[in-house]
Amino acid sequence: MWALIYRDWQLAGRRRTEALLPLVFFVVAASLFPLGVGPEPQMLRTMAPGVVWVCALLASLLSLTGLYGSDYGDGSLEQMLLSGRSLAGLALAKAIAHWAVNGLPLVIASPILGLLFDVRGPELTTLVLSLLLGTPILSLLGGVGAALTLGLRSGGMLIVLLVLPLAIPVLIFGAGAVGAVSAGLSPQGHLSLLGALLLLTLLGAPWATAAALKIALD
Repeated sequence: MWALIYRDWQLAGRRRTEALLPLVFFVVAASLFPLGVGPEPQMLRTMAPGVVWVCALLASLLSLTGLYGSDYGDGSLEQMLLSGRSLAGLALAKAIAHWAVNGLPLVIASPILGLLFDVRGPELTTLVLSLLLGTPILSLLGGVGAALTLGLRSGGMLIVLLVLPLAIPVLIFGAGAVGAVSAGLSPQGHLSLLGALLLLTLLGAPWATAAALKIALD
């Protein structure tokens, strides 16, 4: 698993433009909202959780087509399947590498966007924590969608249609945690639900991805 994660990190380093595209989209898309709605601080603070989370979700979807596509195109994915290693372990390693390359930069950039929306203190901390819990779920779910659409011509659009409905609860609980802090309530319930979703996807998504990969390569 660690060898596969390190391999994907090296490949991402060689394709820096492709690897940085989700982060650039995340920052640019979120930055346009304050310019469009005006500089009123209260309005910006109210809309910040939803805007940041929607942009993070769309940025994650941008990079899913390459999760297995390049390995499938050059034949290395078939070699991985023939190696006798666990397919669920392979899927988990690919999801971890995807999150490290695409999801973690979004978490790191989120405090800057939070300050842009005048989000500070506990609200900003909750925003970062919710993204830290939620973005791995998007990578795990994205692995299932990428495996199901492997080799299809319109795979990119199908991934969006498959993953987006599954990611809606993550979006709701992630943005709701920050909204709870803004309302003077505890975000513990929303963060606990995000943690439960993360554990559930960690247990189920790699096996679902492995089954989809078997079907795609049969």
